[in-house]
Amino acid sequence: MVCTPGTPTLPRPEIERLLQQLSGWHVDETGGHLLLIKTFRFKGFMPGVELIDRIAPIAEAEGHHPDLHLTYGSLRVELWTHAAAGLTENDFVLAAKIDQIQPS
Repeated sequence: MVCTPGTPTLPRPEIERLLQQLSGWHVDETGGHLLLIKTFRFKGFMPGVELIDRIAPIAEAEGHHPDLHLTYGSLRVELWTHAAAGLTENDFVLAAKIDQIQPS
């Protein structure tokens, strides 16, 4: 579903319900909006690059693009719907698809 300005954000009880269906994700607030965040940890740098390479086509297919923060040993994925200025169902759909990525 394409989000446009004015797309409603999810109420907190719905966010909590959907969060229970994910593994390792949490919600944080920054810049006046909620973010859905997961940090993947691994040894080295290249596993993070490889994970980005696996996330990118899924995000592109969904038309929903996470903020990806790569460091040596970790990749933090942040999801929020910019057009809605908060969390929408699209964020949780993409998070669930990211969780289905099998380690290479």
